[in-house]
Amino acid sequence: MQNEPIEVTLKVTGVLEKLGVPYVIGGSLASTLYGMIRTTQDSDVITEMQPEHVQEFVTSLQGEFFIDEEMIIDSILHNSSFNIIHRDSMFKVDIFIPSQRPFQRSQFTRAQRQTFEFETTLSANFASPEDTILSKLEWYRMGDEVSERQWRDILGVLKTRAGELDLNYMQTWAKEIKVSDLLQRALKESA
Repeated sequence: MQNEPIEVTLKVTGVLEKLGVPYVIGGSLASTLYGMIRTTQDSDVITEMQPEHVQEFVTSLQGEFFIDEEMIIDSILHNSSFNIIHRDSMFKVDIFIPSQRPFQRSQFTRAQRQTFEFETTLSANFASPEDTILSKLEWYRMGDEVSERQWRDILGVLKTRAGELDLNYMQTWAKEIKVSDLLQRALKESA
């Protein structure tokens, strides 16, 4: 895995941790960690940021990132997303503030702590392999099931983690988030 996306993302999650804000890293960084390596232009962080966190979040990151306080507040109020861009690398961190739902709660409780050795040791919470697959299936469905990149990421995690995944957990949540058919297709293709 390339260092820059992880290092930049961990700068952001480090601030979230300092503020006591729950988060998980998902998307392509998580699927690369658990599956097949691929380059990415951004990272995805799912968080429960609240209005009271915004000022310190902005203050902590504005020197290194292009960051818009109004966009962040709007995202919190509308349970949407915003992005910040690392000034030196132009790497983008997409931050999602979804509305509360059971699947999201499950992702947070099942997050896995991963540690990386750079100049210093850094750690962060990543979505579990199962939740990474389920989230990518959900995004694949929302994108009209046309993203070959999303599908490859899903198959990559399924193949790399074969025999380690909690299939019962995945089938239960796939039914709940209405992607059971996609999960069955992915399991079949990855076998």
